[in-house]
Amino acid sequence: MRLKETLGYAVGDLGINLYFISVMTYLLLFYTDVMGLSATAAAGVIALARVVDAVTDPLMGMLAERTRTRFGRFRPWLILGAVPLAAITVLTFTVPDLDDSGKLWWAYTTYLLFGVLYTVVTIPYSALTASLTDDYGARTQLSTWRMGCAFSGAFIVSVGTPEFVQLFEDQAAGYQALMLVFGVIATGLLLITYRTTKERITPPSGQNLALNQSVRAVFLNPPLLVVIGIFCCGMLSFTIRQTLTAYYFIYYLERPDLISVFFASTLLVMLAGLVSVPFLAERYGKSGALVLGAMLTIIACLGFYITAPEAVGWVFFWGCLIALGGTPVAVLGWAMIPDTVEYAQWKHGVRADGSIYSMASFFQKLAKALGGAGVALGLGTAGYMANQPQTPETLARIHEMFTLLPLTLMVVLIVLARVHPLDEQAHAQIKQALALPNSGTTPLEQQ
Repeated sequence: MRLKETLGYAVGDLGINLYFISVMTYLLLFYTDVMGLSATAAAGVIALARVVDAVTDPLMGMLAERTRTRFGRFRPWLILGAVPLAAITVLTFTVPDLDDSGKLWWAYTTYLLFGVLYTVVTIPYSALTASLTDDYGARTQLSTWRMGCAFSGAFIVSVGTPEFVQLFEDQAAGYQALMLVFGVIATGLLLITYRTTKERITPPSGQNLALNQSVRAVFLNPPLLVVIGIFCCGMLSFTIRQTLTAYYFIYYLERPDLISVFFASTLLVMLAGLVSVPFLAERYGKSGALVLGAMLTIIACLGFYITAPEAVGWVFFWGCLIALGGTPVAVLGWAMIPDTVEYAQWKHGVRADGSIYSMASFFQKLAKALGGAGVALGLGTAGYMANQPQTPETLARIHEMFTLLPLTLMVVLIVLARVHPLDEQAHAQIKQALALPNSGTTPLEQQ
């Protein structure tokens, strides 16, 4: 792939992450500390949105893979969904002039619509990876560039949001104005992705996907199911850390002035760590690189857990190590998904990339919801009260969730990475078999 096309595709994820990180990192805080919802009510909003995703994600995947236009199957959806997604994001971060009940209904309505429109854009965007190239190594490079832009978007949101909102006397007005800025930028970046990419890898000639074929391509696809498990562990860990960071610094450390500095430090470390991911994947395989990243995260979480709140320097040290360990986890899941598309095509005779990506996306969102809603529920059960000093029990719960939960999830991720069956050699054999559809048994079947 040309560098122009690689970068053109990658910048789309910068735009998407202006939305994604805003919701992951600040929406719960916005609901509890700006809109005035209770932590348990906010947990209900987040959880219901994921129930809706259980329906909309697979539908969008099946719709996208059945789309036939002269512009491709996936690219047109980027244009159709970009502006509505920008508009609903602004409304999601708007505090309406309503009573408490009305505000809760507003939160449910806007966040559910945000989830639907986010699906319309992000599932076709993600599925583009498998349509741009079928090269095993090139997909790692493409995912690395993509994650570089995603981390850049995360940096802008995580670091810039507190500083931007503080420019306004009213926090609600600050959040609303910032989402308007993000919406304009993200729409422009998605347009660049649309204009610079080309869908080269297409379904077999004459393919007409039936529903049962899409289902088989997803659920009778062992490599995909393992990768989905890896996705869930990585996203759960990231969501818990991102969601709790503001609470951790405001209430546990009593240093809200360091939130932006901490986000800047950890995200810069992740950006620097991206350079090593293609090397690690080439040297140890994608699964091996995942294991290395998870092991580093486990060690850093243990260090973080025994660190006292006044030891701010160690807080930053362990936080940066966790971020470095999370870099391969963030990148390589997306590089492994397109390989499972070819596996399904080889095994079941259909290319169901939309369904495969929609299922991966759904479980990623489910993990994000479990992380966000779980944090909200954990805060609620621990007696969290917004904008007040917290009890020792609440502070202990914040510290434990922030350090021990990511550690546990990385242990599970290591187990899944060890059993992943689709390495570079196996993928090459699948590509060889697909290139010779009438050759009888495939190389994999001969082994």
